[in-house]
Amino acid sequence: GLFVWHLKNTGVRQIPCQFVHLCRVANDRLITFQYFNFLKRMYVTQYNKDLSQRAKPKSDSVASPFRELQHLDQEKKIIHKIRPVSPVLQPLSETSSGNGLREMKSAAETEDSITPVRAESKDRQWKEMKLRLDDLPGILARLSKIKLTALVVSTASAGFAMAPVPFDLTCFLLASLGTGLASCAANSINQFFEVPFDSNMNRTKNRPLVRGQISPLLAVCFAASCGVPGIALLTLGVNPLTGALGAFNIFLYTCCYTPMKRMSIANTWVGAVVGAIPPVMGWTAATGSLDAGALLLGGILYSWQFPHFNALSWGLREDYSRGGYCMMSVTHPGLCRRVALRHCLALIGLSTVAPVLDITTWTFPIISLPINLYISYLGFRFYRDADRSSSRKLFFCSLWHLPMLLLVMFTCKKSVLEKEEKGDLLSGNHGRAMEIRLP
Repeated sequence: GLFVWHLKNTGVRQIPCQFVHLCRVANDRLITFQYFNFLKRMYVTQYNKDLSQRAKPKSDSVASPFRELQHLDQEKKIIHKIRPVSPVLQPLSETSSGNGLREMKSAAETEDSITPVRAESKDRQWKEMKLRLDDLPGILARLSKIKLTALVVSTASAGFAMAPVPFDLTCFLLASLGTGLASCAANSINQFFEVPFDSNMNRTKNRPLVRGQISPLLAVCFAASCGVPGIALLTLGVNPLTGALGAFNIFLYTCCYTPMKRMSIANTWVGAVVGAIPPVMGWTAATGSLDAGALLLGGILYSWQFPHFNALSWGLREDYSRGGYCMMSVTHPGLCRRVALRHCLALIGLSTVAPVLDITTWTFPIISLPINLYISYLGFRFYRDADRSSSRKLFFCSLWHLPMLLLVMFTCKKSVLEKEEKGDLLSGNHGRAMEIRLP
């Protein structure tokens, strides 16, 4: 049929010529039926190609509403991320179109590779922090742990007040100032050494050296400007024994306790010795000698620190573990609870020893017994329950227990007149005995 249609379109005039040509080819090449079909297929293919070039695209059939909704849902799921055009690119009008397209492509690739780095650098980039003079006192107060320093000075003052000598205001002020300066120096050096470890703990990550609010050189200079005058003031203004105790305490805190926090749980016992020395310094500042009363005050502070610190460290176990500190609450939790309870009970025994050493009257162990029993009860609860609630109660109890115990101890202190009268009485009795023995 296509062959007849072709003959109609080509016209009647061309029929004789084409027929003659086909006859000649048939005689020359002996056309077969297969070869004739091949020519027909070639002709149809060429003709369809010409029609497709002139034809218009067929419109899509009307889809059902359900398919339209599916298509819209698929389009909504596609998220196109538009990136900002780099400001480095020049307009296309200034360059040729080919160069402009190449520049846009390379800039887009560069923008894709740089964008995540820029976003990350905004969060983690280091910023220079300028130190203002208005902020310097607060920064130095946090560097020296002003609250801990105030506790140290108060315990030293309690030791000075408990000494069996007349009260000397000038000596008391010099001893308090020197002890406070020594404590500021020790705390500053401690923070200087622990910067990489404090940065991993939530409790200490906002310290001045960790945040870069103060330079390490300035922190060391501040520690030296506190430590040297403080020890000199205790040695020259008070007495050499108190100055030696202050220098020894700085060494013990910075060179022994600080590195041991990452080596052994024995750091807690060393730290308790550091906290027990300030009341001894107060006693020696008043008397100039190391008596039994000084050792008793040091023993009370030594035992008090175990329930105080062990209860505090129990709630900070994750922080200490993350910071790399070796604490009883992390490595030996059972020992941590037993030691806290043991020293709570030791406070009752130490309070009973005070009148035996002629430091207080016998009313002191009786009046102090309720508060000592209460902290012992909380220590037992902490030992039994081993949870955050019991440790928190024991810690907050230790905060008011020590000031109240020292206050009760001061009110029950034996006065200087009583001791002088007792000493005169003993000397008088000794004199009469000597007279009796003489012929």
